[in-house]
This record gives sequence, C-alpha cells and structure tokens, in this order.
Amino acid sequence: MPELRSRLQVDLPGERRPRRLRSSPALRRLVRETRLDPAQLVAPLFVVSGRERREEISSLKGHSRWSPDLALAEARRLARLGVGGVLLFGIPDAKDAEGSGAAAAGGPVPETLRKLREAKLPLVSIADVCLCEYTDHGHCGVLRGGEVDNDATLPLLAEAALAYAEAGADVVAPSAMMDGQVAALRSALDAAGHLDTAIMAYASKHASGFYGPFREAAGSTPGVGDRKAYQMDSANGREALLEMELDAGEGADLLMVKPAITSLDLLALARQRFDLPLAAYQVSGEAAMIEAAAERGWIDRRTVVLESLTAIVRAGAQVVMTYFAADVATWLREDR
Repeated sequence: MPELRSRLQVDLPGERRPRRLRSSPALRRLVRETRLDPAQLVAPLFVVSGRERREEISSLKGHSRWSPDLALAEARRLARLGVGGVLLFGIPDAKDAEGSGAAAAGGPVPETLRKLREAKLPLVSIADVCLCEYTDHGHCGVLRGGEVDNDATLPLLAEAALAYAEAGADVVAPSAMMDGQVAALRSALDAAGHLDTAIMAYASKHASGFYGPFREAAGSTPGVGDRKAYQMDSANGREALLEMELDAGEGADLLMVKPAITSLDLLALARQRFDLPLAAYQVSGEAAMIEAAAERGWIDRRTVVLESLTAIVRAGAQVVMTYFAADVATWLREDR
C-alpha cells in the first residue's frame, strides 16, 4: 500500500487549491460571493376586514389572515427586523363575477395601505393587483362565454391599481397575466397623477402546482377549469423572456419570476438581458415543502431556507418575496 500511495502522489506546486478559502467559518464568510440582506426580502401578508381578526392558515405554517390593525402590528415587527417590504393580498367579505371588491376604497388592502402610510414605517408597501381573490368563480379576470376576457379585464385591474395607489401603495404588482396589463396600469396611474407609483410585473408567472397553499389562504381556487390559458406553460423559457421584454416595454419598473425555485435559469438569463431590478417569489408550495420536510426531521429548516434563498439571489434576483422573511431577518441578525 505505501508503494501504491507513492505512485499516486501528485505534485501540486503552484496549483490552485480552492479548499484554502473554506478552512474556517470566518474565511468562508469573508469570501462569500452571494449575501442575503433582510432589506431585499418582502413578506406576503393576507388581509381581511374588521378589527383584531386573525385567522391561521393551516397550509402555511406560522402565517395568518390579518385585519388591517393586526397587519399593521405585523408590519411593525417586520420593520424592526429590517425586512424590506410587505406584499398585500386582500380577501373580501363578498365576491362577485367581476371582482368589484378589488377596487373598493374601503377594502382590506386600501385600509391596510392607509395605516402603513400613516405609520411611516421603513417598509416598501406593495399591493398585488389581481381579481382572483375577489371573483366568485376564482379566475383572474372576468369571464365571457366561460373564458377569461383579457381586454375586458384590463380596466378592472387598472381601477384596482388606482385604489391602491391612492391609499398609499409604493408599488403595484399586476399578477393576472393579462396581455397588456402593465401598459393599462401605467396609463391609468400616470393619468391620475401617480407618476411615482412603481409597477412590479409578474412577468414570468407559470401555471404551477406550487400555488396550492396560497389558494387556500386567499380563497382563490378556480371554481371551473384552470388558469393555463393565461398563466404560462412551465416548459417555456423563451416565452418567459418575451413576457419580460413586453412588460419592460410597457413600463414595468421591476420584473418578477414565479415560482422562484423552478425559474432559476430564467433569472440568470434575465440578468444578462435586462437592466431592470429582478424579483422572484418563493411561493407557498415551496415554503410548505420545506416546512413539511423539516417537521419530519428530514432536513434542517434553517439551513435549507437560507440555502434556497441564496440560490435565488445568486441566480439574479435582487428582491425576493418569501414567507420566511421574518425568520431569515432574525437569523441574519444573529449571525452578524
């Protein structure tokens, strides 16, 4: 054996030895290429009407539907942790075929936005713009002959965006995947004097099996059919880049991919092609899988959460929507 080892001895004078920079935690931290910061994280919040109303979401561990007063308290906690923003989804008391509650000035999203504005928290307030939570059929637009009518939906999305901008939203985020939705919002916002309200486009949003827990949280599961006629086929990468290009041309200020973990290649390609900030949504199913595996002892929750978010940022995202925002901000503080 000694003779065999001597024959296999390799001389490496002057050769690169990457392991030198992995030899201690301090050295690994020093040369780390991709760093997470709480300021780049956005926490989704589900808001309902009323006061002191909190409803746990069974499929999203640790998350609830909040009335505006409690949503404000949660936002204060997130701000203290250094989280960058909140993304608001509203669940109305009543729904109709046209999703009229989305644009109601007295709805839970505008009320929460007004409270956030008055509190002057160091958080970016983002309002999701879609009809799926507000329609009685659960689709993201109005139905005509059983199909979603793209062009009839655009004015309704614009009305909702205006309601949110007037209530104090810093950013509106159209997620309905209607052709021309960014242009419709930009035109309406500019005409109403909301020139500084930014648009974060759900530009590459695939029809996905990872949205299940969200649909429970928002009560937005389609009553009939699915969303494959307007959300993208998850097999299509070139089409995703086309969607981003169209949204950028229509006036989007940020471009988002969703789901995050299955869109890492798209983030990397988009980073090469676009100068706009890129966002990614680590969606409810991604979070639920991590929670379920951690509960069974199959993975270490903290390690996997941080690893998954680091991969998303490494691929090109500057902003990440994640249900782990508060936890990650806490961990990053502890690691300083």
